[in-house]
Amino acid sequence: METILVTGGAGFIGSAFVRKTIAEMPDVRVVNLDKLTYAGNLDSLADVADDPRYVFAEGDIADQQLAQELFDKYEPRAVVNFAAESHVDRSIDGPEAFVVTNVLGTFRLLDTAKAYWQGLAEPRADAFRFLHVSTDEVYGSLGATDNGFTESTAYSPNSPYSASKAASDHFVRAYHHTYGMPTLITNCSNNYGPYQFPEKLIPLMILNALEGKPLPVYGDGANVRDWLFVDDHCSAIHRVLASGTTGEVYNIGGDCERTNLEVVEAICATVDRLKPGLAHSPCNSLITFVDDRPGHDQRYAIDATKIQSQLNWTPQEVFETGLQRTIQWYLDNDTWVERVTSGNYRRERLGLETNAS
Repeated sequence: METILVTGGAGFIGSAFVRKTIAEMPDVRVVNLDKLTYAGNLDSLADVADDPRYVFAEGDIADQQLAQELFDKYEPRAVVNFAAESHVDRSIDGPEAFVVTNVLGTFRLLDTAKAYWQGLAEPRADAFRFLHVSTDEVYGSLGATDNGFTESTAYSPNSPYSASKAASDHFVRAYHHTYGMPTLITNCSNNYGPYQFPEKLIPLMILNALEGKPLPVYGDGANVRDWLFVDDHCSAIHRVLASGTTGEVYNIGGDCERTNLEVVEAICATVDRLKPGLAHSPCNSLITFVDDRPGHDQRYAIDATKIQSQLNWTPQEVFETGLQRTIQWYLDNDTWVERVTSGNYRRERLGLETNAS
């Protein structure tokens, strides 16, 4: 049975990839290596936890001995590296963790994978892939009328988070060009969908709107992001893994630019419609403008022409339907939400007393 080693598979995008792979690829085993930081949640993998084709290993991608043991035991055909610290605000407050995980961790995983790949005989060596999942934030910020980021856009990271991801991208590129290692890099736009940790914009606003809490919007809310439904992102990764040219970069976007204020207003309107009768409705009355984030990039936009034309991939979800699906999921999964917001999902794992419901 073919094996994919997924790192960071208990996070938002990684868990979506694991669930999709197990559900849609019956001849594939997934080995999930995750450190289970605050953003790693095994509740998000409950649907696959008992599947014999799913294996979970708790650990750090920087632990080369553990990684080597997993390579030796499961002999993966591919590595898909989601493992990363990814929250910009946290990177501003404490950048060192981002350097340790995103740069050093990726380097050590990459180096361990290189040694494994070099020890493979043909045709397995030729079939091996190391796919590194990155972000559009490495490209910096766009002006209002600039064309979207392409794979040849110069890197210009503006936050400690994006700088750490840029560094990891460069290591992956260097391992291909120096050692011939069969690597792939994907740079995606902002993801949204079910199971997203509620520190990110869309789930935070959904939950605050439902609870009647303020909806904090940075600055004037005019910063623009390109939004990509998480399942579309996972489909793109599968397409790149199967058909992408080694050494290449593929930008993945949702072709869906919205200002932050437009996103929040759309959330408010959808919550009002799906949850009528809230005492604090209309929810847009909760919008509050707060001081802008330091170094806040004005606009991100992806030009996904390359993956669309070369690999025949396009996003299937439009923002309006994807947002409704996402909000409905949070309405229907209050146990998952409660365990995340209370911290009980971590307390149970650490053997600590849980909060009363």
